[in-house]
Amino acid sequence: MLGLFIHDHKFPKVEGNYHYSYGFDSEFFNRYLAIFGNLSVIAREKNLDIESVTTNSVDKNVQFTTIRNLKELKKKKTRDNIKQAIKKCDYMVIRLPSILGLYSVKFAKKYNKPYIIEVVGCAWDAIANKGFTQIPFAFFIMNLMKKAILNAKYVVYVTEEFLQKRYPTRGKSISCSNVTLESVEKIDLDKRLTKISQLEGTNERITIGTCATLDVIYKAQEDVIQAIATLKKDGYNIEYQLVGGGNASYLKDIARKFGVLENIKIIGALEHHDVFTWLEDIDIYVHPSKTEGLSRAIIEAMSKGCPIFGADAGGIHEQIDNHFIFDKGDIEGICRIYNKFTKVTMSEQAIKNHKNSQRYIKENLYGKRRQFFEDFIKQNQMSRKKGN
Repeated sequence: MLGLFIHDHKFPKVEGNYHYSYGFDSEFFNRYLAIFGNLSVIAREKNLDIESVTTNSVDKNVQFTTIRNLKELKKKKTRDNIKQAIKKCDYMVIRLPSILGLYSVKFAKKYNKPYIIEVVGCAWDAIANKGFTQIPFAFFIMNLMKKAILNAKYVVYVTEEFLQKRYPTRGKSISCSNVTLESVEKIDLDKRLTKISQLEGTNERITIGTCATLDVIYKAQEDVIQAIATLKKDGYNIEYQLVGGGNASYLKDIARKFGVLENIKIIGALEHHDVFTWLEDIDIYVHPSKTEGLSRAIIEAMSKGCPIFGADAGGIHEQIDNHFIFDKGDIEGICRIYNKFTKVTMSEQAIKNHKNSQRYIKENLYGKRRQFFEDFIKQNQMSRKKGN
């Protein structure tokens, strides 16, 4: 069987070879290869120099059909390439929100290709938070996404409630995170509780961190930077570490403007396994993003027993204690919640978050997902036999 995965993700391309990237690593590809046996991908690409890439190349057995930007959909050759990839496949996995995903739905129907839709975020939140001028486009894409999901026969939601309420379906569906953990170890919680117990007080430098793309404005690291300026005046000694790819010049300008450049440490992109090491080193994790499906970074921080606070976006309220959620863009709210973090509350949140991370253990989620996909394949094979 040949499965076809479709999404707007930009895969790094170096000298003609596609490479893994954060969230789209070997585990991601193996998840679908284990179900279909063979896999092709429709996505975007970003060309990099060999010196710039830090990940391994994707197995050459995975076939890519990519575009550099969405404007290329205006070209007949691009549209024909996409159609050919859809015609060749047996089953499709369409991840939304994505323009390529929505574009492919009509061809899945035209060529009678069975498809599953994976809902990993909200189109409205992702687009509208880019600025006021984007609201009409956000409204248009959100409605296209609602229609596609409502009429899909099989849907996988990464949240338990949020996306289901905003994008309901008439078809069969499951709640299953697309982020998984190999394991959750008690030793990580023990280390965290020891680390918290050794904190001395307000004057000691506390390290908080965010793992997100650095040059995407709706990731909202600038809100935390502004909050640190206020907290600094109140006597707090904070270092804010930023992990993620992208140009950090804008965030540095914000930090300089508010007089906290010395409190900001830009770490940049890390290998996936190094992200876990970094999470062990920080004291508190903060996720200020204005749009989110189910946050990979939060799940990974939970597994390391991090005390966590975050914005009220997407499925974040399903992941962490609601008492540690602030309104999107609320600088005072960030300061107010940060003030809640005593050694006692940090320990309580560490225990709670570590326990909740067990919901995302790979073995359990893979079984649930695989069963759903096997049912999808079986039902479509039966339909084909009846049609013959």
